[in-house]
Amino acid sequence: MTGELKYQNYLELDTLLSLQKPRAAASPGLKSAVLSEQFFIIAHQASELWLRQIIADLEAAIDAFTTSDDTSQAEWVVDLLQRAGELVRVLHTQLTALDRLPLGDFAVFRQLLGTASGAQSEQFRRLARLIGNAEQDGPLYESFAAWVARSGHTVSDIARRGIGADVYYRIIEALLDIGNGYWRWQVSHISLITRIMGNHAGTGGTSGADHLVNHCTLPFAELRELRSKAHIGLSVAST
Repeated sequence: MTGELKYQNYLELDTLLSLQKPRAAASPGLKSAVLSEQFFIIAHQASELWLRQIIADLEAAIDAFTTSDDTSQAEWVVDLLQRAGELVRVLHTQLTALDRLPLGDFAVFRQLLGTASGAQSEQFRRLARLIGNAEQDGPLYESFAAWVARSGHTVSDIARRGIGADVYYRIIEALLDIGNGYWRWQVSHISLITRIMGNHAGTGGTSGADHLVNHCTLPFAELRELRSKAHIGLSVAST
């Protein structure tokens, strides 16, 4: 029989807390830079963990949309999407925390990063593919629209009916909440990089802030258009 499970073991804390290895620690007399680099590493590692959960939740929602033709899993999907929306806000909060990164310390350890760059995050690219962008919807919205169609409705009709469409409309609201949070996260990243690096190139060979600006997008364009038309129609009808 194995020993009693402890908090430390359950969370693999010995391993987890050993994964922060500031490169500046190799140079004596750089305590401030070492602490700042540890902060920098923890923020990015935590972001990757939250991205893992967001992606898992969104892929579970896509699977539910793809494999069911009724609303039997709809409430669970709402929970998944709402949780993903909250976690995108956590990512945004972590970026605002990075505003407390001293510029002098960053200048010290940035040169030790080599070609490592957040632009190389496979999970960020995976999330971007799931959500889509302003020009093209991703699998998350496409699977939702197909699920709605199989139920005998259209997304346009659900947007027009508003809260009267019950769980269908709550899914729309959850999707838009994710999209809004995703956009705010990107904008905050641009703000942070501009403050820290100005117009200098990124460590991974990107153009820095310009690269982020060019990739900043507000997803679910069709859904936003349908919802805005429905609200405009309601406003006109009430006058």
